[in-house]
Amino acid sequence: MSAHCQLTGAEPRFGNNISHSHRRTSRRFDPNVQRKRYWLPSEGRYVRLRLSTKGIKTVDSIGIEAAVARIRARGVRI
Repeated sequence: MSAHCQLTGAEPRFGNNISHSHRRTSRRFDPNVQRKRYWLPSEGRYVRLRLSTKGIKTVDSIGIEAAVARIRARGVRI
C-alpha cells in the first residue's frame, strides 16, 4: 500500500526487464509518490496525504478542499 496515491489511485504496474539476449524477468513500475502536508481551513488542521506528482498538480489546480472531498468520496479516511 505504500506506493499508492490517495487522490488519483495510481498504484504499481508490472512488466518485464528484457536483457540483451531477450531473457525476461519480472519488474515493477512504482508511481512517484510523495508525502505532503496541506492546511485544511474548513477543519482548522493539517492533513498529511500520500500523493503522486500528478496528484500534487491536481491539488494545486482544484484546491485542497475539493481534493479532500474526492478522496473521501473514494472511501479513504483522512
